[in-house]
Amino acid sequence: MALSIHSKPPGFKVDGFYKKSLTEESALWFLSGKTKVHQFTPVQHSEVKNDTLYYNDYGVKQAEFDKQIALKNLDIKNKKYISAKTFILGTDKYGRDLLSRMIIGIRISLSIGFVAVFISLVIGIALGAIAGYFGGKIDQAIMWLINVTWSIPTLLLVIAITLVLGKGFWQVFIAVGLTMWIEVARVVRGQFISIKNEQYVTAAKTLGIPDRSIMMKHILPNAIAPVIVISAANFAAAILIESGLSFLGIGAQPPIPSWGAMIKNHYSYIIVGKAYLAIIPGLGIMSLVMAFMLIGNALRDAFDVKS
Repeated sequence: MALSIHSKPPGFKVDGFYKKSLTEESALWFLSGKTKVHQFTPVQHSEVKNDTLYYNDYGVKQAEFDKQIALKNLDIKNKKYISAKTFILGTDKYGRDLLSRMIIGIRISLSIGFVAVFISLVIGIALGAIAGYFGGKIDQAIMWLINVTWSIPTLLLVIAITLVLGKGFWQVFIAVGLTMWIEVARVVRGQFISIKNEQYVTAAKTLGIPDRSIMMKHILPNAIAPVIVISAANFAAAILIESGLSFLGIGAQPPIPSWGAMIKNHYSYIIVGKAYLAIIPGLGIMSLVMAFMLIGNALRDAFDVKS
């Protein structure tokens, strides 16, 4: 964070120095990243005398230097105390590198997609398979639960679950996942109803194969193609829902960067000629959603056992 270079356009270059960094690694550093305690300080003018770097902060154009730092505390880049840094996507309103925050923020979008889709598949396939295979009162009870849940607006239900579980990283994952199993269950139920009367299923029942084995090994593989497409759509929907929750302030909480929160923090800059601060994360969301929709269509064609 460097407030002196806030809201700079893409391609902005500035000279500055780095302090020596201390790297702190957690047990799950490959998920949470490595924390580097250092700060880039942009400078307007600088001069090295003896063992001290004298400088003025970026934007201060006075002739005399008003700040100093010992050279031993600097992190030397390319054998130079002062290094040039380019902000490819510019900086946000707090002077943070927008590209870095976009890269870190994609972890939230990908994580919410995988976790929410996994939860929706586990619940949806289980309930849909039981309802479609056994029918009768079991089917009626599960369909009643599906219809009641389906009648509640998705965003409203997610907000309610989030408020109950609290604001946070994993709470949003669980809340989104618990609201996306309905379509999976309906499709799986329909597929099981149409497939359970096939001759190979009747033959399996005649041979005394357990119902669970018939459901998992004989019917489900033939019903999985539309589920894959729905999973890809749910992946995209989960990203959009998380972005909406972050925009409303009940998604991933600061300092965790989220594309939805980035849009929220900068949407007012659209009218002051700095629309890129909100457009860049918006394009990121749009591109990621489109990518997973295309992946879903490709997986449907690849895993369709009927083709």
